[in-house]
Formats: sequence, C-alpha cells, structure tokens
Amino acid sequence: MTDHPLVSIVMPIRNEEAFIARCLGAVLAQDYPPEKIEVLIADGMSEDHTRAIIAALPGADRVRIIDNPDRLQSPGLNRIIPLARGDIIIRLDGHTIVEPDYVAQCVQALADSGADNVGGAMDPVGTTPIGRAIAAAGKSRFAVPSAFHVSSQAQYTDTVYLGAWPRGVFEQVGLYNTALAINEDYELNYRIRQSGGTIYFSPAIRARYYGRQTFQALARQYYRYGRGKVQMLRLHPESVRPRQLAAPLFVAGLVIGLPLALASPLLGVLYAVGLGSYAGLSLLFARLASRRAPNAGVGRIMLAFLTIHLAWGLGFWRELLRSGPM
Repeated sequence: MTDHPLVSIVMPIRNEEAFIARCLGAVLAQDYPPEKIEVLIADGMSEDHTRAIIAALPGADRVRIIDNPDRLQSPGLNRIIPLARGDIIIRLDGHTIVEPDYVAQCVQALADSGADNVGGAMDPVGTTPIGRAIAAAGKSRFAVPSAFHVSSQAQYTDTVYLGAWPRGVFEQVGLYNTALAINEDYELNYRIRQSGGTIYFSPAIRARYYGRQTFQALARQYYRYGRGKVQMLRLHPESVRPRQLAAPLFVAGLVIGLPLALASPLLGVLYAVGLGSYAGLSLLFARLASRRAPNAGVGRIMLAFLTIHLAWGLGFWRELLRSGPM
C-alpha cells in the first residue's frame, strides 16, 4: 500500500479495565503509519480504572477521550464521529483485539471493493469451558448464519462486524439511530444499502472478540438482540431476512405446539418429530463445531445453540407482544 489516508478509529467503551490495555494496545501497535492514525474514545462515564489504564499506555498521546453521559454505544459514536479528522473512519469495541494489519486491511478493502462499509470476521474467544463452547457455537451456521460469523469468502453482504467507512458515508446517510440500543449497526448498514451503497466482507480483516463466558450472560445478550430486532423491523419492516425469523418461529412452535400435541396423538407425533429433528441438527452441527474447538464439548455447544435460539426468539416475541404488531 503506497497511499496512507488519515484514519480515525472511534471506540465507544464503558468500564473496560479488564480489556482496554489489550484492545487499545493492539490499536496503537498497528503496522500502519502512527502519524496517520487518530483514536477517539467515547467513554460512558467509566467508574473503574479504564481512563487511568489508557493514560499509561505507550502512544496514549494519540488518544482523545470524550465523555458520553448517555453511556450507550450509538450516542457515544455520534459524539465522536463528527470530531474525526480522518478520511476513513473505523469502529472498534472494547472487547475486540485486532490483528496488527487491521487498519491496513480495512483501507485496502475499501480501495479494492469500492464499498461504503467494509468489515471482517468476528473470531470469538472463550476463556472458560462454557466460553469456549459459546465461541464454537458462534462460528456455526446453525447458531448465527451471518457472513461475518461463519464465512471465509470475500463477498458483498447485508452487514458486517464493526465497520470501516469513507467519512463521506456519514455525511450522506447520517449517523447512528440513537433510538436503537441494539441493532444500530444493522440499521445503519440498511440505510447505506437503501441509498445505493454496498457492504463488503473481507476475511483478511481479522479481530478476536472476547464475548460472553456463561450461559446466563449469553441468554441476556441474545434476549436483547431479539428485542432489538423487533425495534429495527418497526423502522424498516422490509429489511427482514429469513434467517432472522428462524428463532422466533422455533419458539412459537414450541409454545403453540405443546398444547396441540397434548390434545391430538397425531399432532403429538409431529411435535416429537420436530423436536427430534432440532436435536439431530443441533448434534450434527455441534460435532462439526467441536472439530474446530475440540475442548469445547459437544454437549456444551448444543446448550449454547439452544440458549441462543430460545433467548433470541423469546426476546423477539416479548418486544412484539409488548408494543403490538408491526
């Protein structure tokens, strides 16, 4: 790469003392010219040692911290993106550790693809036995079939992990929708696509994500995702993809099918066949996932699948029933 445009890295964080040294350290150690990178952080009023840790890092003079009293990601991003001076804006999160060439790969992918947003694979990392199972499940098409979760092929797609944009994209389509606490990234990508832009996934853009390490935390996460998807679809009902309805239909089948199965022997057989089919597919995909993560455990991966599907579906129906049909 001979041309090195100025890059602004924007990060919304809050109480990240456990990860910020590794996360921001990886940013400040990029193989991209240091003078061509600025870092803007929207801190959601952290109550731990996050800011002190940042101040002690080598290269901290390249980091600017802005208060984010709203504490949520989208308002924080909307505070710092207008302050960015870069020709390219790259979003990162506090639980993500990027590879040394992350910035260079984002810049290259934007130049090669001509896309309005590029992103790479989210490589989940588990630090506990359950966390490793959750990470393995997250890379399976049975759990989350989005390209950035499962694909190794470069492609144009509907959304990507995090993102990198020419700054003019935000001038054209606007900033993040602060009415959405979840799915604000998908909603932004949808507006980009509706304006005629494209979203590009490049497997060369690599980052490790330290996600949930317990089933309880995973359930809370996907319950919020399910609720957030309904909020997103209220704004843009035409944006729905079949994969986004799989978990809600699964939960509806479980709930509605049980009394019908108890009332009719034939429906009872069909209900049992449906449960057996789900269990069989879960076992198959769990075994496939365990080949890439032999220490995760097939049973734990199956529980991760079930947690994701139930939590997403329940969150979806909770939000839909709470506020009425779309």
